[in-house]
Amino acid sequence: MMQINFYNTLRHQMDEFAAAQDGLAPDQILAGRTLRIYSCGPTVYDFAHIGNFRAFVFADVLCRFLELCGASVLQVMNMTDVGHMTQDDRADGGGEDKLAVAVEKMKASKKAGRAPVDNPDDPFQVANYYAREFLIDARAMRLGILKRYDAAAETDRDRIMPRPTRHIGEFIKMTQTLIAKGHAYVGADGVVYYDIGSFPSYGRLSGNSVDRLSHGAGGRTAEHAAKRHPADFFLWKPDPHHIMRWPSPWGEGYPGWHIECSSMAMEILGPELDIHTGGEDNIFPHHECEIAQSEGCTGRPFARFWMHTRHLMVDGEKMSKSKGNFYTIRDLVGKGFDPLAIRFALLSTRYRESMNFSLGALHDAAAAVESLRDLAERALRAAGSSVAAPGSAVPAMHEPEQNILRDFIIELADDLNMAGALGRLFAWSAEVGKVKNIPADRAGSILSLLKKVDGVLDVIFAPLHPLAADTVTKIDALMEERAIARRNRDFARSDQLRDEIQRLGAQVQDSQTGSTWRRRLAPAR
Repeated sequence: MMQINFYNTLRHQMDEFAAAQDGLAPDQILAGRTLRIYSCGPTVYDFAHIGNFRAFVFADVLCRFLELCGASVLQVMNMTDVGHMTQDDRADGGGEDKLAVAVEKMKASKKAGRAPVDNPDDPFQVANYYAREFLIDARAMRLGILKRYDAAAETDRDRIMPRPTRHIGEFIKMTQTLIAKGHAYVGADGVVYYDIGSFPSYGRLSGNSVDRLSHGAGGRTAEHAAKRHPADFFLWKPDPHHIMRWPSPWGEGYPGWHIECSSMAMEILGPELDIHTGGEDNIFPHHECEIAQSEGCTGRPFARFWMHTRHLMVDGEKMSKSKGNFYTIRDLVGKGFDPLAIRFALLSTRYRESMNFSLGALHDAAAAVESLRDLAERALRAAGSSVAAPGSAVPAMHEPEQNILRDFIIELADDLNMAGALGRLFAWSAEVGKVKNIPADRAGSILSLLKKVDGVLDVIFAPLHPLAADTVTKIDALMEERAIARRNRDFARSDQLRDEIQRLGAQVQDSQTGSTWRRRLAPAR
């Protein structure tokens, strides 16, 4: 009997997610199931970096794999636009409001004549700007949730990628419920706190004990004096001077970060989730607090599985702008990398292992993607126009491709073992690559397999920028000129020519064996 097993952070062990009786095809193991998944998304006070996108791409691949197994997946990903503090490692937050910091940076840009918003003093404009920029990057990275988001009516989009500032009334209602059930109280400072003592299992996700939290909760003595326990965290904070604030029964103020995800997840997906995802830095305090709030409200388990990605390092070190190893998606695209090579690099390692990102590894990822695209193009030519025609029937898979699809799914069923799944795929593609003349029926089988696995990877059959014949001729000429410049070590000229080629709609790839070009991806909307 085939099983899908995932590591469940809540139970600190591998757990069976689903099983199918013998004889049921692997891609039907979840047929008829509807799965509800909530993914912690970006905070829209700056551009998302590649570490953020590792968690987002993981959640995307997880959803796509479950769909490959026959499930219908309802995924929700928030875009946090209020409540984040610069010291979010504390349950109660601390330091400055991150959006207030973003506003100050935007005001400085305005003085320098570079601000992309009309009024940088308006935090809503600043948040909206970064939210739009995130959506652009997310489309470039082919996050599947954007397909639903873009296809939805404007009025429905907030139930796919909700913004906390549009759900304030729900947060207030949930806070009132927690007070009524004895899980929350108004402190001596007028702040509404969650009483962790009312929830005996607080700490089971992160492994933190209440005694440990008593000594390591942080914060000033005055803050502790207003609480029943040093680690109690706020649900609503009255503050007439906060950059974003709303009226409430406890005074004008703003919601705590943790209650936002609890409330929006349950409002949109219901009181019980199948999976909740995020980065490992979300485990404590954010997800620990989400469990306490949600289960305190409903008395029911909040999420059956909690799945977390490990940290991403760059060249063996933590990302830092001062070290010059801090990358956003647009930084890397600006260096000439295909965004889907970035996607492939982020998804190709086990999500529960720390990832060491490097530009060299990104070149390797680009080469791997190119090899799969080359195989797809060969198969398309061999299969003939009937396979490529819109609305044409999907060719049946031959036994070798059926076996690889089965193996691909079995590897991913083992805690999303992408390294194992890709190992199977590339071993097969290497063997197919040795065949000089692929028969038409086998070519159709190859295409069927590649389209199936690309439903998870989404790097092979990406829409490409259309190029006219005269543009192709011009690109070839510029590539020859660029090769001469590189041989002469005129790297400034080489970079100018690369930029000119990219403006024409091509992607340049440099390697030790030379330089090649391919049509760029069609721009994201």
